[in-house]
Amino acid sequence: MEQFHHPRPVCLGRGSSVRPTEARRRLTERLSGSVLEVGAGDGVKFTCYPDTVREITVAETDPFLLETVLMACKNGPIPVRTVAGDLTRIPAPNGAYDAVVCSLVLCSTPDLEQSLAALRRVLKPGGELRLYEHVRSANVLAAAAERFVAPLWSQMRGGCHPGRDTLTAIEKAGFVVDHVSRFSFHGVNHVLGVARTPN
Repeated sequence: MEQFHHPRPVCLGRGSSVRPTEARRRLTERLSGSVLEVGAGDGVKFTCYPDTVREITVAETDPFLLETVLMACKNGPIPVRTVAGDLTRIPAPNGAYDAVVCSLVLCSTPDLEQSLAALRRVLKPGGELRLYEHVRSANVLAAAAERFVAPLWSQMRGGCHPGRDTLTAIEKAGFVVDHVSRFSFHGVNHVLGVARTPN
């Protein structure tokens, strides 16, 4: 599985001689203020956040993942707190966060439209949605294959739907896509980039 689901120890904290991967660096670089992290994996990625971030909130429903996140962040330089609730019901006020970081969760949420609406609600005007996500292939034959294997793939991969047109859904939810990079990882199409809420 991808590093964001089961992160390898590529970023071990400030002062480490091990450098973060390019994808992790790009996902978290130049963030500041209050950040909501969904799809946190085991929490290793939190050590990659810049010191301009004052607080990280973790939204995670899986008890095992939540415990590993808390262990990974216990002695970190940035305060980390957790909130209950799934991606469609984030217990936070409107405009609570400067940024939301999503790592391979929009492909697996049962209700993508409702989840994106919830993320937009908790972001400040002009806030950033940082995303690393599976997306539908631009190749017609590959996209058809993704639809064909989707039921089995979803069962084996925690509800993941690799053929979702996530970028279109993000735009329909009212976000403005700033920039994205497309690439293939283990034969699955991904995007890494930034979308924003309107000012």
